[in-house]
Amino acid sequence: MRVLLTSAATHVPPRGGSTRSNLAWLEHLALRGHDCRIVAPAAAADTPERRERLRADLEEQDIRVQHIRTDRRLGCDVLRLGEMTLYTVPEPGRLRLVLAETIRELAPDWVLVSSEDFGQALLGEAERAAPGRVVYLAHTPQMFPFGPASLNSSPLGTERVRRAAGIVAIGNYTADYIERHLGRRPAVIHPPIYGSAPYARRDPDANGLIVMVNPCAVKGISIFLALARRFPRYRFGALRGWGTTTADLAALRELPNVTLLAKARLIETVLRNTKILLVPSLWAEGFGLIVMEAMLYGVPVLASDQGGLPEAKLGTRYVLPVRPIERYRAIFDENRMPAAVVPEQDIEPWARALEELMSDAELYRREADAAREAALRFVGTVRAEAFEEYLLGLAPGPPGEATGTDVRAQEELARQRRAALEGEPSKGFRPAG
Repeated sequence: MRVLLTSAATHVPPRGGSTRSNLAWLEHLALRGHDCRIVAPAAAADTPERRERLRADLEEQDIRVQHIRTDRRLGCDVLRLGEMTLYTVPEPGRLRLVLAETIRELAPDWVLVSSEDFGQALLGEAERAAPGRVVYLAHTPQMFPFGPASLNSSPLGTERVRRAAGIVAIGNYTADYIERHLGRRPAVIHPPIYGSAPYARRDPDANGLIVMVNPCAVKGISIFLALARRFPRYRFGALRGWGTTTADLAALRELPNVTLLAKARLIETVLRNTKILLVPSLWAEGFGLIVMEAMLYGVPVLASDQGGLPEAKLGTRYVLPVRPIERYRAIFDENRMPAAVVPEQDIEPWARALEELMSDAELYRREADAAREAALRFVGTVRAEAFEEYLLGLAPGPPGEATGTDVRAQEELARQRRAALEGEPSKGFRPAG
């Protein structure tokens, strides 16, 4: 297969869970011999400070990319990351042009459009250039053009998603949300970001930090800062992410018991020194990949009750209440995100839970064991092949017509296509299109 993925979020370096998931799916496809390419923005490097930050990010995460060429006609750089080819576009206004031209030249079997596409401009271009061959990757409810979590509701964008040949959700919460507000049931495919067994286990008796990833307004930095002030005797760690602003960094640096952590290619590098993970998100999370990664490593997680976080907690303790963000101001912050109006939070449930785990070694050990056992069971069900099988079993449809979702028919078509790719008898299989 020829597979082209596009997103308005940078993929080198990855910009959060959605891009990490996209890269994991495409890496597996590429290793299976499929031609995989990505059209996405280049990380901003227009000032000496931004260039230094990009260099440090790539170095910290041990990301090695090979520069193939600069395509002056398209105005982008062509990079190689493992077996994948990336077209990184420095000017946001040229992203649609590069996408359209790449579709024309590659003639991909599938164009994957990640939900990180504010206004659905890329989705519209993909639909125009590759009618009937667009698959919508539904990561972030706030970026969907429909439903109560949407930051930019759009009837046209909603119809574009509805017309996609396929929709993939990363969890059941997200799938239920889409079915309720769009009227289509997507496929649920968990991204294979957890590596392979055996999985390392953190020593439950070791010291460590109380860590938050991507501290920012929508992720609940206000709760993290309040807890750090409440417990000056405990050591906290903050790993900046796509939402962390200069003001957030300044607030974190003011607290002597908070350490700013370096980014790493493997999250295990961060979790190795994490005693407890805080995920006090104030908006609807699509799933909560970092929750699962921490639990798999044997780190108890205190998570809010928003979106897919309870699903990711798998029935373990410490799903805690928050007052979710309901309004945004009509301005964008330095990370091009709408400025959230953050409600005042009650941190008492969080303070009690944190104190319980930090002061009772036996309770901590039980929770660490329960988290790891639940995560091991879940990860045992994640199949790297699932996304490939989904695409192989998905039939391109006429423009504007949603593809059917007969699961048995798709499984049989996937089997036949795998057989054809592997040179086995295919019982009369004929390639679609």
